[in-house]
Amino acid sequence: MSADLTTLIGAILLLADLAIRITALIIVPRERKPTAAMAWLLAIFLIPFVGIILFLLIGNSTLPKARREKQRVIDRMIAERTRELPPLPEAAAWPDWFSALVRQNQTLGALPALGGNSATLIGDYQASIDAMTAAIDTARRFVHVEFYIVSFDATTSGFFASLERAVQRGVRVRLLADFVASRRVADHDATFAELDRIGVTWSYMLPVHPLKGQYQRPDLRNHRKLVVVDGLVGFMGSQNLIDRSYNSPKNLKRGLQWQELMARTTGPVVTAINTVFLSDWYIETDEMLENEENLRAGAVPADASPDALVCQVVPSGPGYDGENNLRLFLTLVTSAQRKVIITSPYFVPDEAMMYAITSACQRGLDVQLFVSEIGDQGSVWHAQRSYYGDLLRAGVEIWLYPAPYILHSKHLSIDEDVAVIGSSNMDIRSFALNAEGSLLVRGASFVAQMRAVEQGYRDAGRQLTLAEWDKEPASATFLDGVARLTSALQ
Repeated sequence: MSADLTTLIGAILLLADLAIRITALIIVPRERKPTAAMAWLLAIFLIPFVGIILFLLIGNSTLPKARREKQRVIDRMIAERTRELPPLPEAAAWPDWFSALVRQNQTLGALPALGGNSATLIGDYQASIDAMTAAIDTARRFVHVEFYIVSFDATTSGFFASLERAVQRGVRVRLLADFVASRRVADHDATFAELDRIGVTWSYMLPVHPLKGQYQRPDLRNHRKLVVVDGLVGFMGSQNLIDRSYNSPKNLKRGLQWQELMARTTGPVVTAINTVFLSDWYIETDEMLENEENLRAGAVPADASPDALVCQVVPSGPGYDGENNLRLFLTLVTSAQRKVIITSPYFVPDEAMMYAITSACQRGLDVQLFVSEIGDQGSVWHAQRSYYGDLLRAGVEIWLYPAPYILHSKHLSIDEDVAVIGSSNMDIRSFALNAEGSLLVRGASFVAQMRAVEQGYRDAGRQLTLAEWDKEPASATFLDGVARLTSALQ
């Protein structure tokens, strides 16, 4: 190669590098949080050609226009149908901040708060699956199942058998499963072959088939977990439909077991849980389910006891314009007067969430965080650890759930009468990239159940102290810091 040609190639590469950097400075910050923009710019400036390719692949966190328009159509329909609902009598006793939170949630996610509900927490892994199985065995009209991960294995075989019995009784059974997550697990083909054999009508969520015109950023996923039976019984929470080890060779080698929390609900709120399923079903299949599958809240028996709960389902994800779950969590933490208790397996908060949590400590509140002592995802675990020092110095109590368990439960409680349970982690992925479902509950009886669960976490685990954390080796804190930077790439 001649010297002139070498010089020419070098000049072209230099100009291309400069063009990438200038273009990145113009495009990357648009409609993006400063932390995310800075992380992308750092990646592009350090590794220009690789960085720009990554940005083109995963730099857009919005869903395709057609999907977002379907969500808007659904939200307009929900708004029209909920206008007929009378005001809740108990709303007169709500504090102003809670009334404002309910309005915020409805503005963002369309679904209203509903009274007259009951809810039971289930923290035992197999007991949760057994409870869903028992509910399905009562079905007479329809069963709706939606999970991030679906697997037919020894743990879930009874659940699948209940689906088969329901189909044989003439019950309409529909199932949604996330495309990428469910296809990655062992025996994927056997799982969906079993659904076909049973006669379940099923569809993938967010399929990635570029040649068929089905494509979006590949790591935008539907992370929801819910079951609805006849519109009368509903389940929401953190648990996927799979064995407690996730049937993963690396998990089995380490002996990892997932610890979950699900809520079994009855009352009008079940229609809201069902609406989330109906929305996702329409988005994926273009089929708008009506008639018996689309019950009105007034058609469901309400709990008239003094312990009846006010519940509101808050869907969130890239199909919405706002980060619905992040706004929900921020309002709860900033409105708390005495106590904030957070459980999140993947705790990678954004700047606003960190300020809210540390400010709660500065206001003199009791603030506690429950996380796993070990991690199943190295980069996320290190990113999470990068916040421990700041949290401990602010006064947050950090409780570590012991190995070999992964504390996968996702819930937040404040004071003694308000809590949230659902599929949403308190991390940037759940805030911006995943479709999630959260259940907001107002009621002292429900929070008392959650307090018992939290005490179980304390009894099983141990508290991390600042003195212990300060002894962490520099190599570990270096990895934590690098992971923290990359976690902002959204």
